[in-house]
Amino acid sequence: MSSIIRWAAIAAGVVSLSGFVASKAQAAVSVFGDDHAQACYQAAKNGLNRQTDLDECNQAINFGLLREKDLAGTYVNRGAVYMNMQSWRQADADFHRALEMTPNFGEALVNLGAAQIGEHQDREGIDSINRGLALGSMEPEKAYFNRAIGYENLGDDSSAYKDYLKASELAPRWVAPRQELVRFTVHQQ
Repeated sequence: MSSIIRWAAIAAGVVSLSGFVASKAQAAVSVFGDDHAQACYQAAKNGLNRQTDLDECNQAINFGLLREKDLAGTYVNRGAVYMNMQSWRQADADFHRALEMTPNFGEALVNLGAAQIGEHQDREGIDSINRGLALGSMEPEKAYFNRAIGYENLGDDSSAYKDYLKASELAPRWVAPRQELVRFTVHQQ
């Protein structure tokens, strides 16, 4: 059995990581629609957070004549842009709107969980991510990464470590999970 200890060294010494929040990872949803819907998707996919990106999403939602599934995906994408802006409540509202339209939308639940964790609702966020993972996520590594942040915020370092490790295994070229894993030391008992 092993225990996990988290740590971070800085030039001035070792500091506590309570309150540490890694950046959230959001998943974009590919949609079929007009140029505005595509621009919104690209903004979400590329982690953009400009007002012009929100304007593209708003145009797609308000005037895009999208099928319901694509409209739900565009709400998820706009929510991801809001998360990039750390506008957690707006993101939360968009993910809920997508879920009203498509209740078993794994990406909406995974992103909702990330927004909830951003709002320090860690337990709820973990639950949302768990439901999203169970339904299937196109980018499960991001779900595991965000769930790890939630676990870490709750002081469950062992679960956090396992989820950062899983995210790293699923996306070996993604640097963020590996950077988080460096902060942990595993002790055999």
